Amino acid sequence: MSIGYACLTIGIPETSFRTCRKINATEENLNELILFNLQSLENIIDYNIKNGIKLFRISSDIIPFGSSPVNTLAWWELFKPRFEQIGQKIKSSGTRVSMHPGQYTVLNSPDEEVVSRAVEDLNYHTRFLDSLGVGSEHKIVLHVGGVYQEKELAVERFISSYQNLSDAIKKRLVIENDDRSYTVSDVLSISLATGAPVIYDNLHNAIHTSDVSKDDAYWIELTRKTWKPEDGSQKIHYSQQSAMSRVGAHTRTISLDPFMDFYHQVSREDLDIMLEVKDKSLSAIKCITATTPHQHIKLLEKEWGLYKYSILERSPKLYDAVRQLLKDKNSFPALDFYRLLDQALAMEVTTGTSVNAAAHVYGYFKNKATEKEKLTFFKQLDKVEKGVGSLKTLKKVLWNLTVNYNEPYLLQSYYFIL
Repeated sequence: MSIGYACLTIGIPETSFRTCRKINATEENLNELILFNLQSLENIIDYNIKNGIKLFRISSDIIPFGSSPVNTLAWWELFKPRFEQIGQKIKSSGTRVSMHPGQYTVLNSPDEEVVSRAVEDLNYHTRFLDSLGVGSEHKIVLHVGGVYQEKELAVERFISSYQNLSDAIKKRLVIENDDRSYTVSDVLSISLATGAPVIYDNLHNAIHTSDVSKDDAYWIELTRKTWKPEDGSQKIHYSQQSAMSRVGAHTRTISLDPFMDFYHQVSREDLDIMLEVKDKSLSAIKCITATTPHQHIKLLEKEWGLYKYSILERSPKLYDAVRQLLKDKNSFPALDFYRLLDQALAMEVTTGTSVNAAAHVYGYFKNKATEKEKLTFFKQLDKVEKGVGSLKTLKKVLWNLTVNYNEPYLLQSYYFIL
């Protein structure tokens, strides 16, 4: 089983993506943006490999205006060596990638122009994955689309549009249940007519289901039967409902207790779980760590090194609780560890706790900083303590010190991003 995340890493330098406005989409600008984005993708793949993350969704925006006539570059040829290099890393590491076109890629629209644009978008996504040289187990995920007041006709239009797709698209395309229009039962029926594998989304099913008496394990087993050997392992989406937010909104982070209940209910070696969550790579590592068969306290200690000052900034009490928890080197208290982290991260940063944490971080530089740097830090610290300064500015001072003195422990710390 692989557990992964979508599109972006959190807190990892040089992994962002850039785009531009249509008016600025010149060949020169697009060439520069694509080169930058492919380098970011390679950096993400390197990060994932280093951290044992073998499932990743590539952002559809990686090639700006990838399916638009605005982009006239033959990018798949211009950047062929770079694609091959990234693709080789993906294949040699056993990583599985996917893409997920957005809400405007609709195959069952009654508007032929909309359908035509959707097909072009699927051609773009297919070309991108083909350029990486990866096999048919690397998928493109698509929702069925709208209902348009006539669901049966909308389904017929989807099936008709699907049948007209190229074989190259069909071998990658998988369809997913949504939270408004098409239940997993609906999508299974469409799969029967098209042969497209079905992605099961647990939160969508919780919101919009055809049978409340059936649990996740039931639907996952039913959708498993739509996956053929050439499709690779069955893949599902997992997310949690954010409290006090609109229905369907994803949580900031994955809460481990419900995730572990879900994991134990559905766990199979031939099942891949894509997390849909706002903190992305952080939750992926959390869930991978909590479910690893290779349990060792060093895994939690590594995580603690990244989180510790973010926790101290919110709750010295919980900071001490985590330190006590990790003292037993023969244990692996992953659930308790992440419960404490999540509890702390949900707390507000106060003036007192922020000043305390900043002083601890400054300890790395107290014997290195110049007099000018010391003066700058303590002046800003004093402002924050008196309520007239910005914590953001104080952290910027500490970040500059971190970069200037190349302090590796802090360069990786989540203190500067959470």
